Amino acid sequence: MRVLLVDDESELVSTLAERLAIRGIQADWVTEAEDALRMAEANCYDVAVLDIRLPGMSGLDLQNIMKSKCPDLKFIFMTGHGSQGDFQAGTTEAGPDYYLVKPVSIEELMEKMNKLTSESGDPE
Repeated sequence: MRVLLVDDESELVSTLAERLAIRGIQADWVTEAEDALRMAEANCYDVAVLDIRLPGMSGLDLQNIMKSKCPDLKFIFMTGHGSQGDFQAGTTEAGPDYYLVKPVSIEELMEKMNKLTSESGDPE
């Protein structure tokens, strides 16, 4: 599995990338949406983990652009703002695959990534 982590908190994404690598998952990370677009064009990722609030572009806008370039790419969103209900209410139209509330649990992230990549249908 190949993963792209996108969050403006470099400490968060670098730590997640290290913890994924320990589990045998190749993870690249960037802190800006424009860099994420370049990485997605240059590499074939299975999953992109996007922060909802990125400088210059929201994670949902980034998802739309990435999805148009990589239709099979799956998405997980991270947010440090609000609750699970707030997140779901604000993103129903965008149809995110999954979400995580920060601080992100590596076990929960692994579970969601494995589920996304093993199922061909929509997540529950």
